[in-house]
Amino acid sequence: MSTSAPEVEPPHDSEHVEILAGTFRLLGDPTRLRVLLTCLDGPVPVGEIARRTGASQPLVSHHLRLLRGARLVRGERRQRQVFYATADAHIRDMLVDMLAHADEPQDDDDVHR
Repeated sequence: MSTSAPEVEPPHDSEHVEILAGTFRLLGDPTRLRVLLTCLDGPVPVGEIARRTGASQPLVSHHLRLLRGARLVRGERRQRQVFYATADAHIRDMLVDMLAHADEPQDDDDVHR
């Protein structure tokens, strides 16, 4: 009796590949990635994201607009402020996993020469 997880075929059609490539391009900007990482632990107002990232509020708003368009963050209006958080558990888990991966020591055998 096998206890391994069932194999899941990832979608490889052009539309999904283009969406993923666009998402990774968005995450390739260090400031945008810092903005997204700031939203990991729950709703954060724009001013606080700017303070934590060291970016200007207009720049943070610009990055949040792009991240919202890519469905990576969601905004929630509370009176006069908008609070942002990662859009869902998939996004949060992906970022947490990538942070853990970045923290792993690199094995010399894994280095491509």
